Amino acid sequence: MEQKQATSITAGAQTSATPTKLQDFAALVKFRLNITVVFSSVMAYLIAAEGVVNWSVVMILALGGFFVTGAANALNEVLEAEFDTMMKRTENRPIASGRMTREEGILWAGMMSLMGISLMSLFNMWAAMFSIISLITYAFIYTPMKRVSPFAVTVGAVPGALPALIGCVAFEGEVTYLALFLFTLQFLWQFPHFWAIGWLGNEDYKKAGFKLLPFGSKGPDEKAGWLSMWYALTLVPLGVVPYLMGVSGIISAIILPVLALIYAAYGYNFYKKNDRKSALATMFSSFAYLPIAMFVILLF
Repeated sequence: MEQKQATSITAGAQTSATPTKLQDFAALVKFRLNITVVFSSVMAYLIAAEGVVNWSVVMILALGGFFVTGAANALNEVLEAEFDTMMKRTENRPIASGRMTREEGILWAGMMSLMGISLMSLFNMWAAMFSIISLITYAFIYTPMKRVSPFAVTVGAVPGALPALIGCVAFEGEVTYLALFLFTLQFLWQFPHFWAIGWLGNEDYKKAGFKLLPFGSKGPDEKAGWLSMWYALTLVPLGVVPYLMGVSGIISAIILPVLALIYAAYGYNFYKKNDRKSALATMFSSFAYLPIAMFVILLF
């Protein structure tokens, strides 16, 4: 039965060079996305630590975060295998292509979730609990909701922002104002990022029935750019919060709002031009904003 199912979702999905087992594992856990998630968690830990760093502990945090995120991504691919075959960008994923069975994906997800949450529990119950919430929200709420409502973007922003909160509580042992600030920063940052990607991949996403553009837009209209600009603008006043909390200095309070204004300018350009070039520029600006913002908070 499984062989027939695997065969049915393989059609048209093979590339000229068959990926190795290691490459398939990297695709299953969405390696590059996973590393960015781990990065935000580690940066949040370093910000909270204020220079008091045990690098062995940081490595445990990074490994735990990698496993939890990898488990969530694996479950996502298990649940979306049939839809992945409908989209060019995902048709060669290991489960969608039939190179890996759903059972194998579930097994990997189970092992990684067990290892990841166990490592997070070495810090405190908060880190473990929020890791579980992140995994469940991403795999079992956000993933199916993508085909139901554009509100999925808001839901998906929660597990997307939890790594920053997890990194902070891993050091501080409780949910502090700093943890909530870092969560809010990463939560709001994601909307222009999501909508730019949704605009660029709209044709592909429509084939799978995914609704990722704002207000249920059927085409890549200007709503994505308009809302991207406004969400980026919410980051402007947020930029002075670390200074007011005594976490960073006056230089940070100057750079962060300016950085957010630049991010918003890309959103405005996206709104005015509403084309592939402006959507790409917004997406790449989102890749730059978050790591730069975190380094600014850490260093200044």
